[in-house]
Amino acid sequence: MKESNKLPCKLGRPRTFDEEQALDRAMEVFWEKGYEGSSLPELTTAMGMNRPSLYAVFGNKETLFRKALERYQSTRMNYCDVALEQPTARAVVEALLRGAVDAQTRPDSPHGCLNVNGALACSDEAKPVRDELIARREHSETRLRDRLRKAREEGDLPADACPEQLARYVATVRQGLAVQAAAGVERVQLHTVIDIVIQSWPVGKLVQSASQ
Repeated sequence: MKESNKLPCKLGRPRTFDEEQALDRAMEVFWEKGYEGSSLPELTTAMGMNRPSLYAVFGNKETLFRKALERYQSTRMNYCDVALEQPTARAVVEALLRGAVDAQTRPDSPHGCLNVNGALACSDEAKPVRDELIARREHSETRLRDRLRKAREEGDLPADACPEQLARYVATVRQGLAVQAAAGVERVQLHTVIDIVIQSWPVGKLVQSASQ
């Protein structure tokens, strides 16, 4: 019996596009225009694919947005983990705010924060998306609160300091900086706001004795 000279058939067609690159383009559209402000034609054009291909690879618009959020988290918000590992509460907050401003004012990407911009003008139909963004912001605030609790226990914050209130304060400043960045305020101006926050940050006896 003669062996066949035919090559084995390949299952499926090879994809002619880079999925991560396409997701990056979708992320930038959502980042600049928000979830509801981003139309499917704008997304498919930016991603270089038609609507059936988008659905086949990434699912519907909501699923695509969630994947874009994950991509944003892993590629543009890695400064958060670094900030939380700083040795003092003041250093944590400074690294968190300065890292956010630097990430949100890069010349090669939209300004502001995807987690903030994405929820702008969300209708009732987009409530699941809005709830997802709120949950992500709350998770970030919870991580900071836990770190500030540890700082108080170590004497890095005053004994009467409230980690919950301080974490909410920092979260509010951080979101305000994101809105300002999206509005076109320059990076250097935003850093001056951070200077004020850091100068007024409460310190505990441990820090005071170390500075004497």
